[in-house]
Amino acid sequence: MRSTSHARPLEASTVDAVLEHLRGSGARVTTARRAIVAAMVHAHGHRTADELAAEIHAAHPSINRSTVYLNLEELERLGVLVHTHLGHGAATYHLAANAHSHLVCECCGATVSVPMELFTDLAGTMSAQYGFVIDPLHFSVLGTCARCLGLRDE
Repeated sequence: MRSTSHARPLEASTVDAVLEHLRGSGARVTTARRAIVAAMVHAHGHRTADELAAEIHAAHPSINRSTVYLNLEELERLGVLVHTHLGHGAATYHLAANAHSHLVCECCGATVSVPMELFTDLAGTMSAQYGFVIDPLHFSVLGTCARCLGLRDE
């Protein structure tokens, strides 16, 4: 998973703060971008491009699905959104301000969001011993969840 963000990552998570970030980056605040930002702020988690396109087109029929997809890419480039491909599921987006890492079950595709700080020691070791820097906005650990291991009662 690679980062395509070229701008300073977003640190705020309200609609107004995100829009101000866009303006501060010299980007235009269009109706489509405003709708995407609002949907992401209110989602409080991951959303696929298809989910966002359907939601935004339903609320704003004049905004084409293709416009949503193009703006998702641009909002990622501007540091507002993070695009992550998680296991078996479709690629998802979340606000860069809500940066976190993921634990992804290779059996069932379940994804657990965990604080990036959980991997602070690992990141330090990777950098010091291997000269490799983990991108915390695009970091996932693959494994098997407790349910698939049969450790949890259903």
